[in-house]
Amino acid sequence: MRKIILVILFVVFNLMAYTQVIKGTIFDEKTKSTIPYASVYFNGTFVGTTTDQQGRFVLDIPKQNNMPLTISAIGYFSTTITKFRTNESLTINLKPKEYELKETSVKSKSLVRKRKRYLTKFRNEFLGTTNNALKCTILNEKDITFNYYTTGDTLKAYALKPIIIENRALGYTITYYLDNFEYFWDRRTVFFVGNIKFSEIATSGITQEVYADIRKKTYIGSKMHFFRSLWNNELKAQGFSMETPVREDLNMKDVVAVDSMNNKYLHYPERFIIWNKNAGTSIQFLKNYVYFDNTGYFDPSGLNWLGGMGDGRIADWLPYEYAVGK
Repeated sequence: MRKIILVILFVVFNLMAYTQVIKGTIFDEKTKSTIPYASVYFNGTFVGTTTDQQGRFVLDIPKQNNMPLTISAIGYFSTTITKFRTNESLTINLKPKEYELKETSVKSKSLVRKRKRYLTKFRNEFLGTTNNALKCTILNEKDITFNYYTTGDTLKAYALKPIIIENRALGYTITYYLDNFEYFWDRRTVFFVGNIKFSEIATSGITQEVYADIRKKTYIGSKMHFFRSLWNNELKAQGFSMETPVREDLNMKDVVAVDSMNNKYLHYPERFIIWNKNAGTSIQFLKNYVYFDNTGYFDPSGLNWLGGMGDGRIADWLPYEYAVGK
């Protein structure tokens, strides 16, 4: 009997050691009222939950997760929590989206033509123009609106509700909470910010094999592939190389800083170039130290990508749980 009790206690203690719980309550920043049915998740993963009718949530994490926690809700800007302790209750405030837009009824021929043009540009810049993008469908385009009456050269897109994308190339349904989208017509450049959740499309075994093949091809040479290779110091083995703008070779110790907790950061005093096969990508730093981890996650606000890997859009994103061949 004593042995049985010891075994049970051993199992319980081990479960406690490997199970982490995040809990808290989500509030409206202005009214201080709670927000029901908000999404609480790790950006770019399958892991998440929703708040109850009182705005409360509990999220179980099967293992230690160093990624920031993201909170999104319809009609609010997303927020990200980078410093939190498990098993402690969080109080999180969301800022309402208050766009200064005129009430627009797209009925006149001129607005119908303009909306069609804007939607085409939005799809190309948001989803991309790769083969994967051709098999993506935005299921709720009616929830996307634009700055129809502006006289400037910037196209802005707005969405109070999350944008739902069906990616039939990679086998995912994507929920994207868009906080900002701007396309600059004169410079032909795009800037958009938001948060993403993945779920699998249920399919047969044969289709899953097709998905696995396309996912692997999408992964090779991607940002996720680069950061995983950099974390493991396997750049050369994985087909990557790095060099300065004057063509001097760089290695891991030149661009990676490690703190006392073994957290890793991309760090270099100037931009540098990543090569994969014959494609080059220039990286410009927006922060001195850019956090990344072994899943391929990195702080997207810290880097500006030009060419190569920078051309990837939503249609080519993979969840951080992705494992090669799955």
